[in-house]
Amino acid sequence: MDTPGNSQAYGPDQRVLDVDVRGSALLSSAHINRGTAFTFAERQALGLVGLLPSGVVKMSGQLRRVYEQYRAQPDNLSKNLYLQSMRERNEVLFYRLLAEHIGEMLPIVYTPTIGEAIEKFSHWYSRPHGVFLDIEHPEQIEESFDNYGRGADDVDIVCVTDSEGILGIGDQGVGGVQIAVGKLAVYTAAAGIHPRRSIPVVLDVGTDNLALLNDDLYLGVRHARVRGERYDAFVERFVSVVRARFPHALIHWEDFGAANAHRILERYRQECLTFNDDIQGTAAVVCAAALAAVRATGTLMSDQRIVVYGAGTAGIGIADLLRDEMIREGLTQEEANRRFWCMGSRGLISEHLGDRMRDFQRPYARTLSEVNAWRGVRPDRVGLPEVMEHVRPTVLIGTSAQARAFSEGIVKRMAAHTERPVIMPLSNPTAKAEAAAADLLRWTGGRALIATGSPFEPIEFNGERFEFAQANNALVFPGLGLGASVCRATRMSDGMIAAASRAVADLADPDGPGRRLLPAMNQLRTVSATVALAVCKAAAREGLATRELENPVQAVIEAMWKPHYLPVRAVPSEDAGIAGD
Repeated sequence: MDTPGNSQAYGPDQRVLDVDVRGSALLSSAHINRGTAFTFAERQALGLVGLLPSGVVKMSGQLRRVYEQYRAQPDNLSKNLYLQSMRERNEVLFYRLLAEHIGEMLPIVYTPTIGEAIEKFSHWYSRPHGVFLDIEHPEQIEESFDNYGRGADDVDIVCVTDSEGILGIGDQGVGGVQIAVGKLAVYTAAAGIHPRRSIPVVLDVGTDNLALLNDDLYLGVRHARVRGERYDAFVERFVSVVRARFPHALIHWEDFGAANAHRILERYRQECLTFNDDIQGTAAVVCAAALAAVRATGTLMSDQRIVVYGAGTAGIGIADLLRDEMIREGLTQEEANRRFWCMGSRGLISEHLGDRMRDFQRPYARTLSEVNAWRGVRPDRVGLPEVMEHVRPTVLIGTSAQARAFSEGIVKRMAAHTERPVIMPLSNPTAKAEAAAADLLRWTGGRALIATGSPFEPIEFNGERFEFAQANNALVFPGLGLGASVCRATRMSDGMIAAASRAVADLADPDGPGRRLLPAMNQLRTVSATVALAVCKAAAREGLATRELENPVQAVIEAMWKPHYLPVRAVPSEDAGIAGD
């Protein structure tokens, strides 16, 4: 039976859709339904006569109608809800609309608007999407995936969150499943991963969000977050089940808290195909912007002095990848580490902090002798102004979620010592950005090279139009997943991620005034294909690809699903499936 739970091969090589359901049941199945686009012959064969208006409307007409309805929504959250309901009615049309307007709709289906939808998940719950695993019933993990109904070769991506570090809004409990759903929608729209070849998962381990625990409508388990050995055992069982059920699938970790994100990634990255977007995806896209920026200045990455304001999961992940680029340029690891000044909630990461540092921060800890040499500065009170004064950085990166942390004074101090300062306020949503792009441009007299986490509109400055690069992970992670799937990679290596970053940087053209440091978001299909190709080649070089590609370009293009209506064939239930030519 051709239903969402049926296990069968979905992909871009489909030619005919065999359907055994009839009538209103068919119209309720989002991945089969095409509404008014059903022809008269199809309506007759599928029991739809009298259930639709008489007019037959091609997809082009449907797209015009739904786009008008989308534009008519009063605010961004309403637009998000409209798109959610549309996906539940007609999946193919939804993805076609999203693909054709990806630059406009990405902030709606993903960050920043999805944060508000996540916060309202339990109150606006309508239809389940994904696999809900709770720590009170670890023995049900196998059954849960069995009930989802996918075969061993039917899944390319499993996107999983435990919801502790959702965007800039923190612990959201079971509602975090929406971040996995939104992420997978981007995989489909940007890289053509078929929507039936991915699974969103939430690990419901409790929540420390008191508002949720006191909300009568909250849908998750009602206790504080479980940590320690029991948490680790739950994650271990999840990974074991996924690896056994879907041996070729990429496990994509999303929005785990800082205490677990690095630890989980390091635990599993050498034994299976796995990837943390907050650490590795963020690092890759920021590295791409930085590579483009230093090329525009005619310098090398190893020439830079880099301040990372917000030395958490994302910030240190960025530092790690930029450090690796410096090593490729000839520095030793120790020399490269010394090019970074990382700042956390207690100020500059230095030896003064001792055991209060996280393990992943230690490589970047500054020595006490260095800090003591800064006149008038106490080691326990080294803030951003002191670092800017004594370091005179060429690159300033913000991953702190501290709104307006990059003040006019801070930025002007940097610009006084650097001809082309590279400044990246990356925190989401916009309200938490370290600075507004227009302010950075104005405070530096138009000299700053800027990439932001949230989208900012272009502006006119000194007679030039300036466009601001959005360092959105969507420029990287869809292509990474596509490439790993195409070549059947066994692991996601640092080399594959670095290759993805360089591929994105090579697509940028930041040399002229006002040029963006990264490709535009409406170019995501091209960007994803380019990244996938680079990933396939890197995996082959490193011996991590299990599928030899005679023509990698063709293999990548053929793997990208395009949302269009397949010819429909009515069949008895025992014959239903996807047929070839």
